[in-house]
Amino acid sequence: MITLASRRAGIAAALCSVTALVAAGCSSSGADATTEQGFPETITLAAIPAENSTDLRASYDPVIERLQRETGATVEFVQASDYAGVVEGLIAGNVDLAFFGPFAYVVAGINGAEMTPLGAVVQDEGTPPGYQSYGITRSDNGSVNSLADYAGKKVCFVDPSSTSGFLYPSAGLIEEGVVASGSEGDISAGVTPIYAGGHDASALAVKAGDCDAGFAFDTMVDRTMIDNGELAPGELKTVWKSETIAGSLFAANNDLGTEAIDKLKTIFSQGMNSDAFIADGICSEECRITDEDAWGVVPAQDSDYDGVRHVCDVTGSEKCQG
Repeated sequence: MITLASRRAGIAAALCSVTALVAAGCSSSGADATTEQGFPETITLAAIPAENSTDLRASYDPVIERLQRETGATVEFVQASDYAGVVEGLIAGNVDLAFFGPFAYVVAGINGAEMTPLGAVVQDEGTPPGYQSYGITRSDNGSVNSLADYAGKKVCFVDPSSTSGFLYPSAGLIEEGVVASGSEGDISAGVTPIYAGGHDASALAVKAGDCDAGFAFDTMVDRTMIDNGELAPGELKTVWKSETIAGSLFAANNDLGTEAIDKLKTIFSQGMNSDAFIADGICSEECRITDEDAWGVVPAQDSDYDGVRHVCDVTGSEKCQG
């Protein structure tokens, strides 16, 4: 069991290097100190970018402000380089809160991270938490009109630990007979995989012709990249859509304790949305959170991610193994 003291001692180490959230050697003080609200004086929130953002923290500023107001803690934000770093940070006790894609959340649990969902993001008020993976290609590419046409092509995936950028696409390719399984060998036998590193990078590589086709999540293609001018409307066409995937979520390290986690569930389900931010002066006008451009957070539970676990079974992906 990781003690509160050992977890606190690791936080400063986590902040010393976003590429090594389990590193040690930086100093930490006041390891056992808590706020009046019963939280550690410092809470570490870790995330990786869904796009190649140089300032990921800015999209989390409303979340950080809300947490600091409600917990009395200082929130330290860590932009990790990959999912593995966040998972290892949770297991080592150096990360208190994390924002995960669904696949990364499931893999974290498989690999021993003990955590509790705090809430899933929704794109717009009143919509259910969830999104889709898109199979995309250039609109002028007449040779790709379905997943079956991906066979033998250069295909951009996002990251081997990405839900909508790898896991669900792998299942789709299996169903179409393009690849035999989600193993690296079978995927490479069916297509030429290129791992772009971000959903925006995948879409841009398809746009540039570096990949014949690729994958990215729906909002990135339909809204975010169009709004920021990286894509023109109609420049890419969608040739495949996955079933609805449970939404990306915030999760808490169980080391925080049941009482603190219950308080966090309330904070996230009631106060982490654009309307609440405006009402409390955190935003002066509509603000959207995380680089998934979400309206806010709604309640979520572990069983919501059983669909992801099923796709793990279908693909047999090595990434689903502990």
